[in-house]
Amino acid sequence: MDLSAELSEFLRSRRARLKPEDVGLPEFGRHRRVPGLRREELAQLAGVSVAYYTRLEQGNGRNVSMEVLDAIARALRLNDSERAHLTHLAKPTAKKRRHAAAIARPQHVRPGLRHLLDSMDGVPALVVGRRLDILAWNRMGRALLGDFAAMDPDERNVARLVFLWENTRDLYQDWECKATEVVSLLRLYAGCYPDDPKLLALVGELSVKSDEFRSLWAAHTVADKGHGTKRLRHPLVGEMTLAYESLKVAGGDPDLVLVTYHAEPGSASADALRLLAQWGVDEPAAAARK
Repeated sequence: MDLSAELSEFLRSRRARLKPEDVGLPEFGRHRRVPGLRREELAQLAGVSVAYYTRLEQGNGRNVSMEVLDAIARALRLNDSERAHLTHLAKPTAKKRRHAAAIARPQHVRPGLRHLLDSMDGVPALVVGRRLDILAWNRMGRALLGDFAAMDPDERNVARLVFLWENTRDLYQDWECKATEVVSLLRLYAGCYPDDPKLLALVGELSVKSDEFRSLWAAHTVADKGHGTKRLRHPLVGEMTLAYESLKVAGGDPDLVLVTYHAEPGSASADALRLLAQWGVDEPAAAARK
């Protein structure tokens, strides 16, 4: 990916979402030629010259200091994920670019982590890797989210399932929110590893096949994996509200994440999960290999 173009578009998109009143600036005139803050207003808030900020927004991030990036991040009201993304775009390092060639190699889930998945009886869980590839799962993860074992390995990807599989649209009651989260994760990953050829291929495929993906990708939203709740409508046990946790896996691979789902004790969703455990598939799917 062209990091200069990405930096330019990201800064413009973040500036466009702010209004003068959002940052304590007076509104001069009712009609503004551009959405959001003007460049000179943003430069004033960040304490840099208009010319300097203009060069940065045009994609020229060479020699920009972390102090200036922090000031611009504060002026743009960026969250932690957006700050990290800005840094990755403005100050790419040779180490990151060298690492990008290595990440084309397949990822592996060590046996101990697979045993952990199998031991989490009644808790849907899966391991997600680079580009949101689904690398391993347990029996309940398969019963809740899909028959990963029956899929071609290249299809085992959260983004492909969310945007290209109708069953996934039916599963997530808040599909639009899920879709935005997925694109935001991919955008953050792209800032870290702009030379990843498999990511470029995935983004290209989804952009061609999904109008929704193409629109969300153009919005330049970024977010890291975290925690929250999801409302699901499962074909066997009906509606559930489940909490999820995304936990980075310790070890040599920084891009492995363990994702678990659980219901509030004593809730109807907890009853639905127990029922799903009784009806779920028998094969311990975490033993599957890519």
